[in-house]
Amino acid sequence: MDMRRIMEQAQKMQKQLKKVEQELQEQVYEGNSGGSEGVTVKVNGNNDALEVNIHDDLLDKDNKDMLQDMILLAFNNAVEQARVDREEKMGAITQGVTIPGL
Repeated sequence: MDMRRIMEQAQKMQKQLKKVEQELQEQVYEGNSGGSEGVTVKVNGNNDALEVNIHDDLLDKDNKDMLQDMILLAFNNAVEQARVDREEKMGAITQGVTIPGL
């Protein structure tokens, strides 16, 4: 086993992972509650909420419970898109090797 070669590969993988991590931080994922007249949430690859848009027709005191559910649905949809994208991109680099903390 050539330790020098293993170390070079590990360093290369680390650089690739850092690059993908930066790309994911800059990527915006949009989730919605279903339909164009609902709630839209945008998150980045770190699942930080960036934006919430609520259609004017939903801004009614009687719609409070429904609106809260729609916001959760939209947020979870956006986060799921980010999770899937992260797994695909990181998996392409690690080729199935589990790396703690990722």
